[in-house]
Amino acid sequence: MNPVTQRQTNALVELRNYGQSVWLDYIRRSLITSGELKRLVEEDGLRGVTSNPSIFEKAITGSTEYDEEIRSAAADLDAKGVYERLAVHDIQAAADVLKPVYEDSNRRDGYVSIEVSPELARNTEGTVQEAKRLWSWIGRENVMIKVPGTPEGLPAVKRLIASGINVNVTLLFSQDVYRNVAEAYIQGLEELAAGGGDVSKVASVASFFVSRIDTAVDAILEEKLKTARDAGEKETIEQLAGKVAIANAKLAYEIYKDAYQTRRWQALEAQGAQTQRLLWASTSTKNPAYRDTIYVEELIGQDTVNTI
Repeated sequence: MNPVTQRQTNALVELRNYGQSVWLDYIRRSLITSGELKRLVEEDGLRGVTSNPSIFEKAITGSTEYDEEIRSAAADLDAKGVYERLAVHDIQAAADVLKPVYEDSNRRDGYVSIEVSPELARNTEGTVQEAKRLWSWIGRENVMIKVPGTPEGLPAVKRLIASGINVNVTLLFSQDVYRNVAEAYIQGLEELAAGGGDVSKVASVASFFVSRIDTAVDAILEEKLKTARDAGEKETIEQLAGKVAIANAKLAYEIYKDAYQTRRWQALEAQGAQTQRLLWASTSTKNPAYRDTIYVEELIGQDTVNTI
């Protein structure tokens, strides 16, 4: 099959026709140095990359490709410092590969995400300072700093957006929390604009977790089945299995649409601001009884991202 035909029939590429971008929830050095990341971008329409400490842990401990740099860095740095150096180098390299996507999409895609330390999840000031430090150190405009959507994280999100730093707000499960995330983003842009900043150069996504909702709810449903009083109640409970996570995500999408149709938003949009897209996270199927693409197929929508 020639490359042109392959691109035309590639389902991942086709998702762009529906307004959805696919980002890869995975990173390791060999993915970049082997040219595989570049191939995924050019042939499969990959539009971004996300990472977290767990992903890096698997990459670093599951290979020997970091060993030489670890030995070199360990002479001067503690364990966290070594980790950060390894992670930052990979993020920089991945961002360079994705830079053409960033430019061609007018800053809508082409991002690589790196997460602040989980130890800062309840520390607003610490989160802001670490995010600014990572942003400056990485030195790539197509990077997003991941900040958890905790009560302490949301003020940090607003401050970082107001500082012109791209943010991936992560670990979102609740519709109410997502509504607060959207508000923090809009407030941050308003502060940036009020200070004379260029809102068109800032991007953000809200990472809304999906499959883990079903994991939790299905366990509750299984317990309820044990005490079901009749066949009708049992049937109702069984029909709910595997449905709640997708319904929760779709309701969050309704909040997204409402948040970005107000006059308040239109004032920012007139200055070039882009919406904070919902990013469907945790979309791998945890229950083997469900088809492996259920959280991809059911959540195709305009102005969304799916991490695969």
